[in-house]
Amino acid sequence: MAEKKFLTDVYGLEDVEDTRDYYRRWAESYDAEVAENGYVTPKRCAEALAGAVADLADPLIDLGCGTGLSGLAFRAAGFTCIDGCDLTEEMLEKARARGVYRRLWLAEAGASVPFEAGAYTNAAAVGVMSPGHAPASLIDAVMAALPPGGCFTFSLNDHALEDPTFEGRIREHVDTGAAQLMFREHGPHLPGIGLESTVYVLRKS
Repeated sequence: MAEKKFLTDVYGLEDVEDTRDYYRRWAESYDAEVAENGYVTPKRCAEALAGAVADLADPLIDLGCGTGLSGLAFRAAGFTCIDGCDLTEEMLEKARARGVYRRLWLAEAGASVPFEAGAYTNAAAVGVMSPGHAPASLIDAVMAALPPGGCFTFSLNDHALEDPTFEGRIREHVDTGAAQLMFREHGPHLPGIGLESTVYVLRKS
């Protein structure tokens, strides 16, 4: 029987529980499959955030860190204090082996962020927000928890961009003066399957 290719079905997931189960099963082959398809969004997010923050030593929370590919990218970009959380222990086990995180923990899905307000200067959600994955309300929750001047980098792939709710939340933060849009660029996400994404950096006012 041919090896299952998880990228074939991942964007059809409809809720958090389906997503959690899917990533549990995907953990073992995740790195190889996304590498095979040229996954570049972690590097794009890390470089965008590094260009926007005041101090690369400020604590950074990597939300939905998965196997730690994003943590590796943030470390390569110069960040030195990185914590991470994810929905599955199977993914976290892979992330721990990277040796780039100060602390890792299992997070539950919900309306609130899995950290105390003010605990982190900066935050990231790389490849996390999409239909069937994290909702657009994550943008509100993260921005509320960051201190003034804190930055949040995240990506929206082409599937997420089809849902106006995601970019609508960004516009509301910017239009009301609650945040500044420091970076926005559409580019490659998973070239092997022809999928692109937009990378953003919001700075809290």
